[in-house]
Amino acid sequence: MPRRVRAAFRSLGFAAAFILPACASLTEVPHLPVGPSLAAGSPSASASATSAPRPTVIVIGVEATPPPCTVDGILATWDLSRLAEQTVVIPVDETNVLSIRGEVAAGAGGVILFGSYAPANLGAELQSLDAAAPSGIAPFIMTDEEGGVVQRMANLVGSIPSARQMGATMSAAQIQQLATGLAQRMRAVGVTMDLAPVLDVDGGQGPNNFDADGTRSFSANVGIASNDGVAFATGLLAGGVTPVVKHFPGLGGAAGNTDVVAAATLPWSQLQSNGLRPFEAAIAAQVPAVMIANATVPGLSSLPASISSSVITGVLRQRLGFQGLVITDSLSAVAISSAGYSVPQAAVAALRAGADMVLYNAGPGSVAQLTDQTVAAIVAAVNSGTLSRAALQSSVARVLGAKGANLCAA
Repeated sequence: MPRRVRAAFRSLGFAAAFILPACASLTEVPHLPVGPSLAAGSPSASASATSAPRPTVIVIGVEATPPPCTVDGILATWDLSRLAEQTVVIPVDETNVLSIRGEVAAGAGGVILFGSYAPANLGAELQSLDAAAPSGIAPFIMTDEEGGVVQRMANLVGSIPSARQMGATMSAAQIQQLATGLAQRMRAVGVTMDLAPVLDVDGGQGPNNFDADGTRSFSANVGIASNDGVAFATGLLAGGVTPVVKHFPGLGGAAGNTDVVAAATLPWSQLQSNGLRPFEAAIAAQVPAVMIANATVPGLSSLPASISSSVITGVLRQRLGFQGLVITDSLSAVAISSAGYSVPQAAVAALRAGADMVLYNAGPGSVAQLTDQTVAAIVAAVNSGTLSRAALQSSVARVLGAKGANLCAA
């Protein structure tokens, strides 16, 4: 801007009048005439208005104000592979966790530990694994520490009774206290998520090939299953570990174990007044995460629940109002393959249905390949329009929210 024009603006107090909106970087401002012709009542004012030459135009550069940081804004800059990685959970034996360092370095959202006897140095190895995660966004370190016959690291964190024994012999307050101590010991060795408690209402003799629950259930009584399950989840949270209640919408009384056979839950009409109620109680208590069963739900969905929008979006999200993290049961289950889905295909279907993270099993020699295939399938689904990028971003936002990861803090 010429010096004479700047001086004229200052003399008339125009500097403030031409502050531009933050979204503009350039604007055009008319070169207004100055002097006596602008004075009120000047005899030359009307003549100036009609006879003055057309004003010249000057351009003022204005530095834009950066928009506020948002998680959605940052995720919009991530490529599809990075988004997809955050939705997958990598299986690994707890005696060999560093074998999946490459998958964690690629941005995997979670790791699930299998086995029954954890090495003494598990904490140090998990710390090394976390250090490989890009941008400091560590994966969830998950395991199934339910009690009774389902304990992965009792030698490190201590053995606890089965859910059924807890339900029969302990008060809800005692169960909560037990779970808090368990979580504190789990957290001390680097585990951040427990795929427990089981909220299924079941009185069978399992777990076995016919009954997935059995003693994993707190009780065949809805009230006990609800109160004790919520107490266990509350205790885990208090101890610093994220609980995942399972298996929504309720596997108690199912026709079989979905790990080994295609199976159905009780009919939806019956489930609503029975098996669904502990989950309603848990959601009312604001549990952060829910695992979806692989069983079909007669009267609601002919697809396995973990890939059914009727179950996840229709009931869990919309009817019950759950806004937290949704995780599938293992997509390597026979119930999934019997429905005609490979793990990568099921992963896409689960995300489309409303899930946020996908689980699967694989031997040490095939983990990397299956993970690559699953991530590639998710990316391809977005590119083809089968899965929307907005839905994928929303899932990743919930994953990061459950981790407490603040992308805007950097």
